[in-house]
Amino acid sequence: MAEPGLDDIFSDDITVPATDGYPLAATLFLPRGAKRHAVLVNSATAVPRKLYRGFASYLAHRGCAVLTYDYRGTGDSRPQALTGSIRPKSLVGFKASMSDWAAQDITAAVAWMRERYKALPFAYVGHSFGGQALGLLPNNSEISRALLIAAQAGYWKLMTAPERYRVYALLNFVGTPLTRALGYMPGKAGLGMDLPKDAFLQWVGWVMSPRYLFDDARLEAVQNFPKYQGALRALCMSDDPWATPPAVELLCSGFTSTAPEIITVRPADTGVSKIGHMGFFRPEHRDTLWRGAAEWIQAEVRA
Repeated sequence: MAEPGLDDIFSDDITVPATDGYPLAATLFLPRGAKRHAVLVNSATAVPRKLYRGFASYLAHRGCAVLTYDYRGTGDSRPQALTGSIRPKSLVGFKASMSDWAAQDITAAVAWMRERYKALPFAYVGHSFGGQALGLLPNNSEISRALLIAAQAGYWKLMTAPERYRVYALLNFVGTPLTRALGYMPGKAGLGMDLPKDAFLQWVGWVMSPRYLFDDARLEAVQNFPKYQGALRALCMSDDPWATPPAVELLCSGFTSTAPEIITVRPADTGVSKIGHMGFFRPEHRDTLWRGAAEWIQAEVRA
């Protein structure tokens, strides 16, 4: 269906199979005219793909084929209960870690877009965890440009105070006991979306480690960070308590085969009072942050 005010694009809700065949709920945004670029938008932890709808529509309006999707166990990629009513199935016993999201879901989404739009320049947009996951992908060399938005190595001590203490207490004193007792992390406890047990506990382990996922000895996929050789720009919001400059710099340090460009964005630069960890995707940034991001995504790829 057409987006309001953007009748030159249309969107279609589809299913993209993960590497193991798990069905991922996705939305494909397409311009009605010529397609000039392909873009994959990768979500933050506990954030449904609908948050990115406005930005994806904007990119499609500029000639991009854009895919958004939900990781397994989240959003519309969560199993539905087998009853007469449409409601989510319990996540108790549902197997999915954050490394599974990268290895099975994001890897498959990259491959799907690369195969479908093999003749187009291919860009990756990663919000928070979606940006972290770029370095874990075995096929990240298929991507020519990557824009990381509020993506960081999220060690709790790199967050600003008092947020760091709230996060520490939420993860350790509320989230972990609840998750172990219930078999999943209930979103109403502070994250906004239910999360599979393994995903939440793996995330807690990373947040408690000084080098975040780089300290996870079991995470063999960190060896894929140097495989990415495309252009890399990381946007750091000055009022983001999570993706602070040291945390963004730590994540970018893993991309040793490219030269990451880190840009700090101040709310006043765009005429607003706050942006934070989630605010980039608000429609009010259409003519400022979104336009700058799109221009960078659609820049000519240098040989």
